[in-house]
Amino acid sequence: MKYQYLILSALLFLACTVNAQTTVKGIVVESGKNNKLGDVFVRDNQNRQMTLTDSKGNFSIRTETGHTLVFSSPGYVSDTLYVTDFTNKKIELVAQTIALRQVNISAKREAFDAHKEYPEVYTRAKVYPLSPTSWFSKEAKDARRLKKYFKHEEEERHVDEVFTMNYVQSIIPLRGQELENFMTLYRPSYAFIKNNNGPSLAVYINDSYKKYQALPADKRTLPDLKE
Repeated sequence: MKYQYLILSALLFLACTVNAQTTVKGIVVESGKNNKLGDVFVRDNQNRQMTLTDSKGNFSIRTETGHTLVFSSPGYVSDTLYVTDFTNKKIELVAQTIALRQVNISAKREAFDAHKEYPEVYTRAKVYPLSPTSWFSKEAKDARRLKKYFKHEEEERHVDEVFTMNYVQSIIPLRGQELENFMTLYRPSYAFIKNNNGPSLAVYINDSYKKYQALPADKRTLPDLKE
């Protein structure tokens, strides 16, 4: 009995060790400011594992040495990590300007379809009345978070396709940083874009420009992100 107990203990220890050694944990922050970034999409290009950072920027993902992890979030330049060990990681994402983001979006837009790329997320996100696991397991909860993330990203990309820098500057005289500030401050919602046509958007931009002109100079710039 004692011998069997020792074998069982050794197997459990080995299983825990293997699991610990194939999981990378860490935190994602904004480069230069150290702001913790929540809802950053993290994926392993080789084993198709994926996750989102929590509200404090923490992440945990199953991976292996030799794999590449990709970190992406709207408004930031994507970063990659080549896994060589399983120590805790600190990933710093660089904030990008609207102009740079639009260039990146136009290059990537066609390639991403969450339903085709990650059908398993939508399968795991389903809730079955007689399956407690589908309600309460971490895998199911993570899948539902990812599903919401994909939906939000789809909507934001649609806004980016319509509310473009070229279109906005064809209506109002702002350029450069002022134009970027204006587009960030008065970015329309997905619901507005979905329910309004081109002329309505043009009216919205003109009305927003009047509001922008009425703002004090210090209110026309973007506030720093908080911790």
